[in-house]
Amino acid sequence: MIDLESSLKAPGSVDTREPWRVPAVCLLLAAITFAVFGQTLHHGFINYDDSVYVYENAVVAKGLTWNGVLWAFTYGEIGHWHPLTWLTHMADCQIYGLNPKGHHLTNVLLHTATVILLFLALREMTSALWRSAFVAAIFAIHPLRVESVAWIAERKDVLSGMFFMLTLWAYARYARQPSHRRCAAVAVLYGLGLLCKNTLVTLPFVLLLLDWWPLQRVKLVGAEGGKGRVAPYWDLVKEKIPLFLLSVGSCVATFLASEKMKDSVRLPFLERIGNAVVSYGIYLRQMFYPAGLAIPYLNPPNGPPFWEIGLAFAVLAAISISVLACWKGRSYLLVGWLWYLGMLVPAIGIVQISYYAHADRYTYLPGIGLILAGTWAVGDWSAGRKYRRVLLGGLTTAVIAALMVCACKQTMYWKSSETLWTHTLACTPGNVVAHNDLGNAFAQEGRLNEALSQYQAALQIQPDYAEAHNNLGNDLLQKGREDEAIAHFQKALQIKPDFADALNNLGLALLEKGRMDEAIVQYQKAVQLKPDDAEVRYNLGVALLRKGGVNEAVAQYQKALEINPDFPKAHVSLGLLLLQSGSLDEAITHFQKALQIQPDNAEAHGNIGTALFKKGEMDEAITHFQIALKLQPGNEEAQFNLGNALSQMGKVDEAIPYLQTALQIKPDFTLAHLCLGGVFFKKEKMDEAITQYKEALQSDPSSPAIQNTLAWLLATCPETSLRNGEKAVELARQANDLTSGGSLSVLHTLAAAYAEAGQFPEAVDTALRALHLAEAQSKTNLARAFQAEIKLYQAGKPFHNPAPAN
Repeated sequence: MIDLESSLKAPGSVDTREPWRVPAVCLLLAAITFAVFGQTLHHGFINYDDSVYVYENAVVAKGLTWNGVLWAFTYGEIGHWHPLTWLTHMADCQIYGLNPKGHHLTNVLLHTATVILLFLALREMTSALWRSAFVAAIFAIHPLRVESVAWIAERKDVLSGMFFMLTLWAYARYARQPSHRRCAAVAVLYGLGLLCKNTLVTLPFVLLLLDWWPLQRVKLVGAEGGKGRVAPYWDLVKEKIPLFLLSVGSCVATFLASEKMKDSVRLPFLERIGNAVVSYGIYLRQMFYPAGLAIPYLNPPNGPPFWEIGLAFAVLAAISISVLACWKGRSYLLVGWLWYLGMLVPAIGIVQISYYAHADRYTYLPGIGLILAGTWAVGDWSAGRKYRRVLLGGLTTAVIAALMVCACKQTMYWKSSETLWTHTLACTPGNVVAHNDLGNAFAQEGRLNEALSQYQAALQIQPDYAEAHNNLGNDLLQKGREDEAIAHFQKALQIKPDFADALNNLGLALLEKGRMDEAIVQYQKAVQLKPDDAEVRYNLGVALLRKGGVNEAVAQYQKALEINPDFPKAHVSLGLLLLQSGSLDEAITHFQKALQIQPDNAEAHGNIGTALFKKGEMDEAITHFQIALKLQPGNEEAQFNLGNALSQMGKVDEAIPYLQTALQIKPDFTLAHLCLGGVFFKKEKMDEAITQYKEALQSDPSSPAIQNTLAWLLATCPETSLRNGEKAVELARQANDLTSGGSLSVLHTLAAAYAEAGQFPEAVDTALRALHLAEAQSKTNLARAFQAEIKLYQAGKPFHNPAPAN
């Protein structure tokens, strides 16, 4: 049974009576931590900062690279400077890729390590094994810990917490036996912690508190004759000057990073003070009654009401007065209370760092002070009482069990974006961020109507919410309601003119409307705001290409790939332009890169098949066409590509079903009609061939090639019932007009058509023109054919031959 020791041994002393106790406690702490948070291994990413930190961050997703390391130490666009945290996210991507299970596992392992280190550090400082174990256990499984552990983007909490505990443990060893090496270890570990999260700037003050209790260092200096004298506290402060300098450096780096953040509306100073007082009170309540936990808690429109500020201030003042009144002999009360108050200062809102009033994660380390004070208070209160072990054992078990149940339930809400935001709205009705992000979760699943209602709900509460306008515009754009979408994008930009995402989306909507010039202007503005955004660069390239700026589009695609080499859409689009320009090998290289990144990219498979087809590598081309068709069986292009390739290889019977399926999907697919017509021509099914060419002509009535081919068949087909000389003349004349009368093939067809229509003088005249043109172009074989046909026409006989016209 756990016994919260009633007295302390000398700091650093070791109980050797039962050496198994420490490892047993460590295993127990690990077990209860995994019992609560192990379920997160089955959770996914959420759509709240996880994209920024991991799955949409091109630099992080590449894993550990030298460029990534440099980026981690210089990037501050999100208002925080925590390079070591970035590096751990990169390491996760290096090991697990974008599988959320691995990222969650790292968070759980880091939190477990932090819990065990807290136990070891407290035991090192107090020699109170069971009290230290209880503090660590409550810290491990309190529901307020859920946000820090279950949220991948909040890696900085558990990582900085681990270094915080390592620093405490190292400092306890230094306090027991000071040395330059141990002092350096404290500074290094503290510096690493600051590289994870800047809120550790208060740690030197925590160490000063620990000097007083439990380390009692103020009585360890200048001991003479068995009597100690109180050391000047200034000596202990001077000892920590290197740590304070590290804190200042971290504050400067964070300030420079936060200068890049312009989105948060700065609250008036008095409102921030009032909110800070209320937040202290809320965190106290949540420590003892952790219900209704959510994310985020937004600032009230006009600040917290005065009565709430007054009540919170009264509670804080009463506790402070009580602690000061009875601190003698109970130093832990004052230390724990000041730990709580002091460590919350960086995140309490006096210096505004976000748009929300408070957050569960802010209590990750400050809450330890309250647990510490409460544990020692209960231990002292129970000293000398009858059945003490039974009483404390039962109380300990009940508290831990209750908190585990609550924490398990709270962790379940983080399973997905939908469960998280649904729970948040249940706890905080009217939360516009929850409405907006729940809408995003619905939109990601294609549930556009449900997403629409959430965005509208957010805008009813806060009409000037730029993000909701932007997301609502996206939803409407996907529904094909471009004009309404444009209105919402423009409204978002009125509210927030430097909203790069809204500019990008407005460009997409304008592009859908065919307003290319306006779209390009919006993309260019977005590029100015986010020059390193590969998606915006890509979209600008698409718009430039539609306007005919092939070279400009290539430049934007290349820039997008410089920013993000793992951008499959850019590889495919750039490869397609290279394919069209005849640079087949370069095109294939880009298609292959796209497939390395995204093996199931049907468009890349189809395009690489086309490139190989043009190179004459038919077997490999057909393999890629088959894969593309398997990935997109309902895509007419995939059906056509495979059918066309098979027909070119002479496998006409195999080709026909694919071409017919392509036409079932898209009845006006001109190329499929032409290809199928050619297949039937090879099979000498002239009636079906003519039918397909007629269908092709309906799809593209101004194509001279189709007109010429159909005219040739109508004029020369061996089956009398299928010939139509007058229609052949009409089509051949149209083709001749469209080619300005300079095409041998068209003149050949027109002559045959005249002959079939009985207009032999015109047939002879046209064939002679074709003959002279063939002789001028040194096409001897064709000239001989014309000479033979002229003799037929002069004899009043038409030419009937199903052979191709050219």
